[in-house]
Amino acid sequence: MNRGSAPSPCPSPTRGEGTFCDTKPGALAGLRVLDLTRILAGPLCTMMLGDMGADVIKIEPPGTGDDTRRWGPPFVGSEAAYFLGLNRNKRSLTLNLAAPPGQEILAALIRKSDVLVENFKVGTLEKWGFSNAWLEAHAPQVIRCSITGYGASGPKGGLPGYDAILQAESGLMSITGPQDGPPAKHGVALVDVCTGMLASNAILGALAARGRTGHGQHVELSLYETSLFMLANVAANYLAAGKDGGRYGNGHPSIVPYTTYPTADGMMSVAVGNDAQFAKFAQAIGRAEWAADARFAKNKDRVAHRELVDGLIADTLRSGAAVTWMEKLKAAGVPCGRINSVKQAFDDPQTAARAMVETVEHPALGALKLIGTPFKFSGTPTSVRCAPPTLGQHTDEILRVELGYDEARIAGLRQDKVI
Repeated sequence: MNRGSAPSPCPSPTRGEGTFCDTKPGALAGLRVLDLTRILAGPLCTMMLGDMGADVIKIEPPGTGDDTRRWGPPFVGSEAAYFLGLNRNKRSLTLNLAAPPGQEILAALIRKSDVLVENFKVGTLEKWGFSNAWLEAHAPQVIRCSITGYGASGPKGGLPGYDAILQAESGLMSITGPQDGPPAKHGVALVDVCTGMLASNAILGALAARGRTGHGQHVELSLYETSLFMLANVAANYLAAGKDGGRYGNGHPSIVPYTTYPTADGMMSVAVGNDAQFAKFAQAIGRAEWAADARFAKNKDRVAHRELVDGLIADTLRSGAAVTWMEKLKAAGVPCGRINSVKQAFDDPQTAARAMVETVEHPALGALKLIGTPFKFSGTPTSVRCAPPTLGQHTDEILRVELGYDEARIAGLRQDKVI
């Protein structure tokens, strides 16, 4: 559904309700996304679409909203930081989808939309009357994206999914952690994050297909399939060569040296990707003879002697400060870096140079810092146009402007607890 190239609505308390941002249209300007998701994977997906210019309407249960509004501490005012980090560039509409009037509103919004993203339990939308057959009959242009735990089929089909459980079941946890220690999960809900990114990618593919066919389609993603896909080269090692995965601490299963090492004043990371780089590395740290040693000259030999190589490197690097080693290695063209805290990473000048911290005005919290967008467009730039909405902030606006409801009808819906 093409609504032209105008920027998406950007409500702002300093500019007035329903106004537009003073920014160039994003790549998805003119597209409307209905966001029926909560928690992480779905909201991240729709936030990415919003960052690219789509008008995202986030539908939340009246009174409670997205679960993550309460996932704190930390809180900023009354809002959990967790929610604030995943829901910018959206308008919030509270709606009781279990009530027939709420379903009537949803049906009207679906007809006016391009994308519907949901992460309900399998069959929930169908229970409310919004099957794929209904969409084909009443809104054939809509792309429906379903995000579930395990998909709709198979022995686990329909079961709910949780990031930590999927990290365990997929094998991701088995390859994370110290070599001689227990399995560990990642410090971020990485399966959820990657599922949201893949969902955004799949929706863009479906939009491209709609440009050719004129029809939407049903796109399905599951945390389970994402977690298997995330195994990447480790999966290839098993599927193609029968080699099971293992834990290598911060190391790499197929490349040595490619891990973290102690220095005189902290830890640093080194990533030597080929034999020529290893020779440069050895020269830079004063061990040029290693490049001619038959045990170390080729990567396959270094992998076979992993403990010896890593031990010798650790002994050498302990003699100097991290910054000294990094200067020498970078001068030699060897990839390396300091192990930063999150604070140090966001305080890095490179972060500011790449606009990875944005400040937006929140209607209740004032100036709010948010992470920037990692993808840059030269002609249709991404933008952080709108602060994460307060619960139901745009309910009246959406019903009045998008659906033509008058004030009396809206008041009646509120009295009946539909909105």
